[in-house]
Amino acid sequence: MIHTKAASFYLFVSVWIIGFLLFTVGPMIFSFYISFNKWEVVSDPKWIGLDNYRMLFKDTMFYKSLSVTFYYTLVSVPLQVILSLAIALLMNLKLRGIYFFRTIYYLPTLVQGVAQMVLFIWIFNPNVGLVNSLLRLIGIEGPGWFSSPEWSMPAVIIMSLWTVGGNMIIYLAGLSDIPQSLYEAAEIDGATAARKAWHVTLPQISPILFFNTVTSMIGAFQTFTQGFMVNGGPDNSLLFYAYYLYQNAFMWFKMGYGSALAWVLFVIILLFTALVFRSSALWVYYETEQTGRRKRRVRKKRA
Repeated sequence: MIHTKAASFYLFVSVWIIGFLLFTVGPMIFSFYISFNKWEVVSDPKWIGLDNYRMLFKDTMFYKSLSVTFYYTLVSVPLQVILSLAIALLMNLKLRGIYFFRTIYYLPTLVQGVAQMVLFIWIFNPNVGLVNSLLRLIGIEGPGWFSSPEWSMPAVIIMSLWTVGGNMIIYLAGLSDIPQSLYEAAEIDGATAARKAWHVTLPQISPILFFNTVTSMIGAFQTFTQGFMVNGGPDNSLLFYAYYLYQNAFMWFKMGYGSALAWVLFVIILLFTALVFRSSALWVYYETEQTGRRKRRVRKKRA
């Protein structure tokens, strides 16, 4: 019976393992090899060693795409994390019809990618767009948004807040899991609503805050569609790193150089993710088994 269960386990898991090896590990190994070659797809790969990586330091557009991506990540990720948390706190209130509003805030996450970009190109249209039309009603002439080097990035950052409903749902799951006894103990000690939020709510959902920060950061570093839909934006103001990688690999057929760009992005994401993990010891709270035992002893003494 045990052998039968083990065989069934490996049989079912093998589907995922084979797919992972064929469609993830295999392409990664191949792209790493190609990053040391000059390959224009239609010709055979030619080994050039580290030349593709040396070219990065001489490529001004490489630095431009890095600066655009870092700017977007450093601004949009904190806004997404904070706004989704604020909405989750509001949606956690025990009010009539709150489930309807939760649904309303979550629905925009179903419209992403190209459809989302098409929608916001219309919303930020300088002539007939919704935003500029509303601004004209109060006597303000709106900017060109996606046609302006100065305003294209703020438009994309605003657009990134469209899908905060996904993180909101995760926060709501964490908020519902906070023991009510912690709030009752804080009230007995005379804590205000602000102190309860700071000393109870935030520490309890800090692992979820950590998770949303990491996943949002990784997603921001890989932003592609926003740059692709507007061809990098005016004056390359939306030349995101992933779009520049796509240009080299699939538009100009510099597959070796594109692979080198991909591995540099991999290292960048790895370093920043490791940095956030390293900092988590300072602000992420995990309730250990020992902490739980201490709380049980305190409750017994009070009883």
